[in-house]
Amino acid sequence: MVIVFAFIAGLVFGLGLIVSGMANPAKVLGFLDLTGAWDPSLALVMGGALAVTAVGFTWLRRRRASVSGEPMQWPGATRLDWRLALGSLTFGAGWGLAGFCPGPALVAAAAGVREALVFVAAMAAGMALFSIVRHFNRRPPRTGP
Repeated sequence: MVIVFAFIAGLVFGLGLIVSGMANPAKVLGFLDLTGAWDPSLALVMGGALAVTAVGFTWLRRRRASVSGEPMQWPGATRLDWRLALGSLTFGAGWGLAGFCPGPALVAAAAGVREALVFVAAMAAGMALFSIVRHFNRRPPRTGP
């Protein structure tokens, strides 16, 4: 049943990205172009998403289990550290350069947009590289010959 809820959530999210135009990188880049022909529509989409999310989180905070019956899992981190700051800066730079963030890139890639396919491939390579680096950083130090 969990996979059905995940599918529905992903479908609604993807349709929302398509309807709002956020799968179009020109729309995102227009929002980030503060000195040119600024497009405020992304700010309106984000504001609407924040309003819906605030209501949803207020309701969910009072529950012990999700609608699908899974236990609620809330983030434990409460402070800003260098990894979060560096990840946020990297995400923002990639978003500004490509006009895609992961969700809209997957939607556009599924529609066959060449730039999105390249972005998703680069994103997958970055995740694989992170996984490799994290694996080697977690290995215990060698002792002895």
